[in-house]
Amino acid sequence: MEEAKRIKESYSYVCPDIAKEFKKYDADPERWIKQHTFNHSVNKKEIVVDVGYERFMGPEIFFSPEFSNPDFTDSISDVTDAVIQQCPIDVRRGLYKNIVLSGGTTMFKDFGRRLQRDVKKIVTNRQEESAKLSQGRIQPTPMDVNVISHKMQRYAVWFGGSMLASTPEFYSVCHSKADYEEYGPSIARHNPVFGAMN
Repeated sequence: MEEAKRIKESYSYVCPDIAKEFKKYDADPERWIKQHTFNHSVNKKEIVVDVGYERFMGPEIFFSPEFSNPDFTDSISDVTDAVIQQCPIDVRRGLYKNIVLSGGTTMFKDFGRRLQRDVKKIVTNRQEESAKLSQGRIQPTPMDVNVISHKMQRYAVWFGGSMLASTPEFYSVCHSKADYEEYGPSIARHNPVFGAMN
């Protein structure tokens, strides 16, 4: 698994157009298909693997999940937009301007650029449809979409959790082991920080 992780982190990237990417690889495979060499963990024999379409097909799952499973059709861009749309209308503009990437998988080269482009397209299409339905009486103000990468991106979730754990208020929002043993796992569904989740 460590070698697969190393390959993913060394060679994978997010492409802007999957059809063009396939054509690019097919036109010049020597340039785009990479060879990864490593030693087998048990017998220490050298192994060479070709890393081809997988370089962009792996990350593409986030943007075209139906490639992996036809039951899943909502891309990360669709989900990001849907989450923001479920927030109060007066905070949406600020949320679209401040989409912060978090977690190791968001470290793929050009992940943020693709997410920003796709979310912007969703928002623009919705605004254009709204203007069309109003027969031009309503002209929406263009929405800024900004996806932010940062130096703590890979470990942001852990870092945020450690910051919360270092505050004095942390212990007032935690569940004790005794409470867990008394109420069981269902206690995790209720927390004063997040309110009751159904």
